[in-house]
Amino acid sequence: MNINKDKTIQNIAFFVFDQVEVLDLNGPLDVFVKANILVPNSFNCYTVALDATPIFAESNTMQIIPNYTIDNCPQADLIIVPGAFPETVIKLFKDEHFESRFTAWITAQAQRDTVIASICTGALLLSNTKLLDRKSITSHFMMTDLLQELNPNSQVMTGPRYIDEGNLVTTAGITAGIDAALYMVTDILGQDVAKQIIEIFEYKSDLQIH
Repeated sequence: MNINKDKTIQNIAFFVFDQVEVLDLNGPLDVFVKANILVPNSFNCYTVALDATPIFAESNTMQIIPNYTIDNCPQADLIIVPGAFPETVIKLFKDEHFESRFTAWITAQAQRDTVIASICTGALLLSNTKLLDRKSITSHFMMTDLLQELNPNSQVMTGPRYIDEGNLVTTAGITAGIDAALYMVTDILGQDVAKQIIEIFEYKSDLQIH
């Protein structure tokens, strides 16, 4: 993962949108929050949306008020793009207003060497950006066929929990976002911090922290 590890504080933006999948968002967010407790002042985590309007998480179970909009958020070192239920993501992907603004913003961020990490079906939202082009990528198994169709020059893989392509990280379904976040924390802060987070989470997985 190509992130500037010499920075004192890493800005991590969590992109949110209506009907966002809660675990896609909160799983990686909690990994970085716990890392920040273990190593204070490592991360500045915040939510970003297209506008300041409060949004609802999946099934309208909770309301989220974003910290920033794409027009006023701090420059991010890492942007997490969570997913949602497949029908929701497909609807957003086909929404010209949403996709045009999101694509312009995320592309501009990537051009500034910001690392982009999609969680689960969030990879589909990146399909208009060219960021996936000629990369090995993954997503939730329910979306891999469509993801390949939309990105014919990419290699869509099933099996890996996450794939690191330098300035792009993609993950498989839902809980894989936790594994990817642990991997990113390891890359930035080291394996001891990641191991402590796994213990705090009481998280059982096949993830290997070397």
